[in-house]
Amino acid sequence: MDHIVSKMIIYADLPKDSILMELCSICKSLRAHEQSKDELTARVFGQVRRLLVVATDYGFDKNLWHNYLTFLLITNENPFSITCEKTGASDGSVNYFAKNDFKAFRELFHYDFQWLEDALGIDCFTRLSDYKAIGKPELMYNKNVSEKVQALSEKLEGAEDEHVFFTFVTDFYKAYGVGMFGLNKAFRISSETAAGAMGGEGRKVVFHPINNMDKVMLDDLIGYEIQKKKLVDNTRAFVEGRRANNVLLFGDSGTGKSTSVKAIVNEFYDQGLRMIEIYKHQFKDLSQIIAQIKNRNYRFIIYMDDLSFEEFEVEYKFLKAVIEGGVETKPENILIYATSNRRHIIKEVWSDRDDIHIDNGMHQSDTMEEKLSLVHRFGVTISYSKPSQKGYFEIVTGLARRAGITMDEEELRREANKWELSHGGISGRTAQQFINYLLGCAEV
Repeated sequence: MDHIVSKMIIYADLPKDSILMELCSICKSLRAHEQSKDELTARVFGQVRRLLVVATDYGFDKNLWHNYLTFLLITNENPFSITCEKTGASDGSVNYFAKNDFKAFRELFHYDFQWLEDALGIDCFTRLSDYKAIGKPELMYNKNVSEKVQALSEKLEGAEDEHVFFTFVTDFYKAYGVGMFGLNKAFRISSETAAGAMGGEGRKVVFHPINNMDKVMLDDLIGYEIQKKKLVDNTRAFVEGRRANNVLLFGDSGTGKSTSVKAIVNEFYDQGLRMIEIYKHQFKDLSQIIAQIKNRNYRFIIYMDDLSFEEFEVEYKFLKAVIEGGVETKPENILIYATSNRRHIIKEVWSDRDDIHIDNGMHQSDTMEEKLSLVHRFGVTISYSKPSQKGYFEIVTGLARRAGITMDEEELRREANKWELSHGGISGRTAQQFINYLLGCAEV
């Protein structure tokens, strides 16, 4: 196995602690008699356990070895795979090297572990060639990833040669992309200290997939048709490569602002839309986030939920610089969507008025203007207000019918009214909580 991997060029930079590289090391040690059979058997079983963990995480079944190799291929971000993501496979000398690597991968697909099992007196890899996954597919967090990996894996199993293998893989890159951005809808970030090129230390942004994002769609949000249309029109223009604006959704809590943003990602995911959720304390990393995604073949929404600033917080200045006004133009594949319970995002205090001066009869404050200018950088502002009593009952009725609740309408209204009086008042969130309560009672 190590002799096969050593032939790779483009895909040679695989993590040393990956399952594939660990198995290569085991094969090499076995041939060189560097460790006892017991030690090597323990190492093999360690990698088998890792394969089973991957299978459980992603719901893989049938041939786990093939699924794992396919997962490696579609998550390996290198110049070749990223270029294929953008433009597809074009004629060029690099294709020669890519096909060389795919020939090696095809050999790995059909690798015979029998010699290893015979030498160590074990029987495990043959068991993994027809594996039955545990759990219901509809309950999987990574169902989307699982389906893509297994579909490509079955194609690669039957590839006649490296040329067909090349076509299958590069077609996948073009259709879905490569790496985590190709397989997931939404991400969070963290930052860690990393060594700099000049020997110093800097911050590195790391993306983490959100695997359990709500599957809500815009039709699930009852009412707010005008608001949803504004959001859809702006997002559709964005994913189609036309001019679009940053969006601020503001208004009362529980009215569906956050739900609308999640739904819009679900609606346009198959057209290349991705979402990165960041928090206020991470605004200093915005420039690094943008640097890592600006050249990818996706449209990214940088999402900020419940955005607001107290008078002593200055993080809004990082946001202002990125949205508009910085030296570097914001890339065309990035927009910022934010939700806030405040129309002006930044809390104003009387001290902001201390620098008021009169110009041509107008009272102006530099401090207030600086804070309000952040809102002006959102080209689209959408207001979400609490529904009327009638609107609240319409939401309750609509949610109840969708949930299969057959309670008499008058009784439903009475109970909904009682619920909202003791649970935070009228809002779409209160309506959903009431329906959840009714469903819970029915299940008890």
